Amino acid sequence: MIIASGKTPKNRRMRNLKLLLAYDGTEFSGWQVQPGASTVQGTLASAIGRVTGESVLPQGSGRTDAGVHALGQVAAVAIQSPIPAENLVTALNDVLPSSIRVLEAAEVPAEFHARKSARAKTYRYTIFRGAICPPFRARYVWHYPYPLDEAVMQQVAACIVGEHDFTSFAAVDPERTKEEGRQERVSNVRTIFSSTWQRQADDLVYTVRGSGFLHHMVRNLVGTFLLAGKGTLKPSELLQILKARSRSAAGATAPASGLCLMNVEY
Repeated sequence: MIIASGKTPKNRRMRNLKLLLAYDGTEFSGWQVQPGASTVQGTLASAIGRVTGESVLPQGSGRTDAGVHALGQVAAVAIQSPIPAENLVTALNDVLPSSIRVLEAAEVPAEFHARKSARAKTYRYTIFRGAICPPFRARYVWHYPYPLDEAVMQQVAACIVGEHDFTSFAAVDPERTKEEGRQERVSNVRTIFSSTWQRQADDLVYTVRGSGFLHHMVRNLVGTFLLAGKGTLKPSELLQILKARSRSAAGATAPASGLCLMNVEY
C-alpha cells in the first residue's frame, strides 16, 4: 500500500483521473459530501488524501441518494501525485471501506468532466417478488410480494421513451432551489432511450437508460409504474402525469434499496 506524507511538490503537473466506482450505498448518506454525515464522496476524498497527501474533492457523474447503490459510478479527480493509475487502484482499495471499491483508474484529458461529459446513464431497479426475501438480498431490492400486473407495468414504462419534461417525477430539492437563486429555472427535460421491465426468476427488474436523470426521478417512476401494476393507474394516464408537471400527480417514491447506477457513457 502506498501512503503519501507531507505536501506534494508544486512543480508536479496536474493529472485528471477518471475513476470507475462500485459501492453499497446502504450505510452512506448519499454521494455528496455533507457535514456530520458519512458519504461516498467524502470517504473517497479522505482515501485519496491518505494515499497522495493531497486535499481534493472528487466530482461524480451524479449524486446518488442515501441508500442507493452503484456498480458503474464515475468520478473525476485532479491530482499531482505521480502514482501510476493501476497502482492507485490498489492503494485506494487498501484504505477504503469494503463497501466502496475503485474498479478502474485512467488518466483523461483535462477537459473531461464526470457529469458534464456524460452522454447517457443506465439505472436498474429491482423488486423482489418472492414471498420471503433472503436476508442477504434485502439491502439491494424492494421486497414487494403482493399482486401486480407486470405486463401493464411494461406497457406503461414504454410511455416515457423519448424527450419529455419530467417535473412530475422530480423531487422538490430545497438545496437546489437555494443554489440556483436568481438564475433561470433549470430545465427538467430529459431524453429516455429505453425503459423496460423484465422478470428474472423472483426479481422484477426495471432498466432505464437516458440522457440524464433528476433527483429521485427513477424511484418516482418506479412508484408510479407500481400503481399501474396494482390497477389504480391506467397506462393512458401516464402522459397526463407528464403534462401536469406536478410532483403530486405521480406516485410515491420507491425505496432507495432497489436502485443501482449501472453505467455512465461518455
